[in-house]
Amino acid sequence: MKQLIPIFVVAAFAVLSAQGEEKAKHLFILSGQSNMQGHKPEETFIPAVEKAFGKENVIVIQDALGGQPIHRWYKAWKSPEAEVPEKVGDLYDRLMGKVTSAIEGQEIASVSFFWMQGERDAKMGWAPVYEQSLIGLYDQLSADLGRDDINFVIGRLSDSGVGNEGWDQIRVIQVKVADSDEKFAWVDTDDLNDGVNRKGKEIKDDLHYSGEGYKIFGERMAAAAVEKINGE
Repeated sequence: MKQLIPIFVVAAFAVLSAQGEEKAKHLFILSGQSNMQGHKPEETFIPAVEKAFGKENVIVIQDALGGQPIHRWYKAWKSPEAEVPEKVGDLYDRLMGKVTSAIEGQEIASVSFFWMQGERDAKMGWAPVYEQSLIGLYDQLSADLGRDDINFVIGRLSDSGVGNEGWDQIRVIQVKVADSDEKFAWVDTDDLNDGVNRKGKEIKDDLHYSGEGYKIFGERMAAAAVEKINGE
């Protein structure tokens, strides 16, 4: 049953592309773990992309879950010891279920994928396989959507865990991958985890962002995608 999702999506895109792009929508897919889950697109992200392309021309899908490793999305994942976990790709299938529902009957002009994740993999010692997993996830999405032009915006891990070897490695990997393709970009989050969180607590170098930090995060993601879509 899981394989039916990609087949449906590819077919949908094939039909829609044949119809032309006169009224096509820009699709924005947001996923990852807790800092993506804590982000509220309606605060700054959606207003920014709607301002850029028109309210009627954007589709925003968010599906994230805190504390999860990348293998909950990337289906070909193996640990550094070549072990395969019990749950592989299930959150990706959940995400794609939302995507297929949202694009049904729609013409799609562009797709932008936003990824804010890596904390769990850093803590578990899985940094050695993170680069291939990150690229693999992007390739997996590209294949399932039948597109080779997907924009990829990566949120780099914040400075919360700097000094931890795995954390530092993943930060380097995220920038390396983002710099490897003109369709890719990364956004800085080092200044987003100080201040007052949504519970009114003062935070400093926290794992999660402040209330204002989440708003800035949305602005930065939107700006990166708009730039890529406009070919800047």
